[in-house]
Amino acid sequence: MDIDLKRIFIPAIIILATASALFIIRGIVFRLLHRWAKKTETKIDDIIIGSFRIPSIYWCLAIGLYIGIAISELPERYAFYLSKTIHVIVILSITIATANLAGKIFRNYVQSLNLPIPTTGLAYGILKGTIFIIGILIVLSVLGISITPLITALGVGGLAVALALQDTLANLFAGIHILMEKSIRVGDFVRLETGQEGYVEDITWRTTRVRMLPNNMVVIPNGKLAQSVVTNYYLPEKRMSLLIPIGVSYSSDPGKVEKILVEEAKKAVGEIPGLLGDPEPFVRFIPGFGESSLDFTLICQVREFVDQYLAQHELRKRIFKRFHEEGIEIPFPHRTVYLREEKDWKK
Repeated sequence: MDIDLKRIFIPAIIILATASALFIIRGIVFRLLHRWAKKTETKIDDIIIGSFRIPSIYWCLAIGLYIGIAISELPERYAFYLSKTIHVIVILSITIATANLAGKIFRNYVQSLNLPIPTTGLAYGILKGTIFIIGILIVLSVLGISITPLITALGVGGLAVALALQDTLANLFAGIHILMEKSIRVGDFVRLETGQEGYVEDITWRTTRVRMLPNNMVVIPNGKLAQSVVTNYYLPEKRMSLLIPIGVSYSSDPGKVEKILVEEAKKAVGEIPGLLGDPEPFVRFIPGFGESSLDFTLICQVREFVDQYLAQHELRKRIFKRFHEEGIEIPFPHRTVYLREEKDWKK
């Protein structure tokens, strides 16, 4: 009886002592690392420390169990299975920690460089999924399971799945194509072929989400998006030309009208948010001679697509007020209607 108790309690005491010592060392190490990370400007060290904080608990327990099993007098068969279980737990915890670490570093890297790649969705999922697959293959190898028959079975099964999920896979590869081509990027303002327009919120493995200006979300399958005509207002750059058509009476002096329009546009630069002064605003006598007016076009630059609404609103108010002060008439179409009496019609 005493021998059996020693076989149980001595390994248990060693396991507890080892795990407790490792927990204390872990706490001290993480405390020192946190102090060191606060002094640095980069966020990479904080991400690394945060990613390994929880998995390190399992590693301490696994090391304690491993040492306890090594010095215990358990039957070799049970000790073997317990050792394999510990190996699997450690490998899976390392895989999860590595996947989370790689995902956080990838997200931080993309955000810091403003790259046209979504920090969540398709690219993020592919990165973490690849790491998980590698971890599972390592676990199978540790367990002594041959990977070759599994790959063969997955190949046959994958073919059947591919035939059954043609639309899903088409959207997946279309999303990868959109990311690689960079013709549509997260954050861009786009107009769809259907006339809907808004900011690209995310490109996931199946769909692309566009947030419209009324704060509604348009969800488009990647396959349809790749085949449609899309106007990207952020390519090749965000700034764009704003064209404001203006009509005045035929009795107006074109030179005076041009001078007034340019003056009002230049005065508005710096006062209207989003209106740019470089290059300077200018006027063209286009489209020219209208049915009832002389038609001009005021051309200026705005910072991005949505800035045009406020710029047009303010510029039109200023131009209307200045025309009123200068006595320049803004005409409206006139129509002359002739009525014929019935007796004249019969003649």
